[in-house]
Amino acid sequence: MKSCFLFLFLLLSFFSKAQDSVDIDGRLQPVLNQFFEYCDAYGIDYNGKLFQLKNIDITNSLPLEEGNTVMGMVTRDANGAIENILINWVATVDPEILKVVAFHEFAHHFLDYKHTCQDCDEIMAVNNASYFNVARDWENQVKRLFITSPVYRKQNPQVSYMSLGSY
Repeated sequence: MKSCFLFLFLLLSFFSKAQDSVDIDGRLQPVLNQFFEYCDAYGIDYNGKLFQLKNIDITNSLPLEEGNTVMGMVTRDANGAIENILINWVATVDPEILKVVAFHEFAHHFLDYKHTCQDCDEIMAVNNASYFNVARDWENQVKRLFITSPVYRKQNPQVSYMSLGSY
């Protein structure tokens, strides 16, 4: 009887345990490292969320056609938890576009972000009017991304966000 309980306990432990590794496309690793440097600077822990993922990948399976291009997306499991971060291969044609798209998708998972606007020059826009406008204003964009993120705001409720003004 004890061995049956031990087996059941080990089985439940195995299935409830976080993954030991995440498959990360090497082309995204430097951008992910930069994102994590900002996480460290803003005091945001990312380790636990990293190991909730299966993949951070560049893919050719996202739509790429006029009026229906998906530059990146997160996929979710049956419970609604993010399990994959996917970046469209076309984003790799320019390092600035890749960084904007990757930070956008990383922010969905690690910073608990929803979109901030439909079509504007912000990292978390549904559609970016210009990835290059975002890239030219990178430090301000990243600062705003982090200090207005749901994770940062939850950790720092005393911080006034009205002081951001026009960034």
